[in-house]
Amino acid sequence: MSTILVTGGTGTLGTLVVARLRAAGHDVRVLSRHAKDHPVDLRDGSGLEAAMAGAEVVVHCASSPRGGDDVAAGHLIEAARRAGTVTNVVYISIVGVDVIPFGYYTVKYKVERMLEESGLGVTILRTTQFHDLVAMAVDALAKVPVVPLPLPKGVRVQPIAVAEVADRMAELAVPAPAGRVPDMGGPEIHTLVELGRARLAATGRRRRVFALPLAGKAYAAFRRGGNLTPSHAVGKVTFAEFLKAGTGAGSRADG
Repeated sequence: MSTILVTGGTGTLGTLVVARLRAAGHDVRVLSRHAKDHPVDLRDGSGLEAAMAGAEVVVHCASSPRGGDDVAAGHLIEAARRAGTVTNVVYISIVGVDVIPFGYYTVKYKVERMLEESGLGVTILRTTQFHDLVAMAVDALAKVPVVPLPLPKGVRVQPIAVAEVADRMAELAVPAPAGRVPDMGGPEIHTLVELGRARLAATGRRRRVFALPLAGKAYAAFRRGGNLTPSHAVGKVTFAEFLKAGTGAGSRADG
């Protein structure tokens, strides 16, 4: 069995990936700023060299919408090169990062290119938004004391269950890199307005939803469907099923 590093291993996706890898018998090292065994700060690279020693596979789930993913990836790449044992870096990305000029997406796409140009073995999986993220976004907007609730007009999403993505990430966490693998999308496409109404109803909140037109190139790209992958609708769990299960507590990427 392999020795596998998981960055963001205490986040929404990373926690599930770690559980699956350990169940399969792998030696898994969870990297975190506050971890007892492998304290690592990807922002400056501290602790990475020791944590990386002897590792064969790196599963890179850590991410922050506040920025700095490219800096963190740079430190991770350099540490993997120095270790000399890493044969595969598995990276979770997002459908549309190459066509939607949204800040967070732009940085994710930059990280993809950094990994592809690093000389390391790389596997990149792009997925659509997690059910958890859609629910969290609606919940955040619902806190604003405005009636009705504004949601971007004409934006469609194709949410997917994070557990299904974790299954795929664990499958890809093998010594042999696979390059850019086929995208993963959820089973259904709905407008944000539709999903917002469903989320509010499922949580017993009575708010009218207003479709709000926005401006800008990123919004236009979302409206064109750059974030969708209808030809790769491989997910099984629908948003309605996710809501019925009561699993919409929120999403964390960086642990």
